[in-house]
Amino acid sequence: MSSFLIVLDTVLLVILLAIGGVWAWNKIQARSLGGELTNEEFKEGMRKAQIIDLREKEPFKRKHIDGARSLPYTMLKYQYNELRSDLPVYLYSDSNTITLRAARFLKKKGFVSVHWLKGGFETWDGRTKKSKY
Repeated sequence: MSSFLIVLDTVLLVILLAIGGVWAWNKIQARSLGGELTNEEFKEGMRKAQIIDLREKEPFKRKHIDGARSLPYTMLKYQYNELRSDLPVYLYSDSNTITLRAARFLKKKGFVSVHWLKGGFETWDGRTKKSKY
């Protein structure tokens, strides 16, 4: 019985370390990219930015930030050239990891001003819209 508990404790420790590692990696990436915005900062700059919803089409149709364009992360590498690199890009999704990957990708492609919503769409307290289709 005690060996089972030791194995269980070890497995739980490995899982916690993995979760902590992902969290730490995201924090390091966010700092190096430097584009995290609070709700207020996002609202202040959104009129001059390209607002990109990185979620898939169905969640976008249900509800999205007013003025956002749907460009799922899965399609970003194929359609990023539809974005203007001379204008700020404001990103959001339901996953901080996905958003940071997208920001890193756009930076590598020459986009200078790439920002994202801190906490993702779940934390958004501004105007939203439901798609009509």
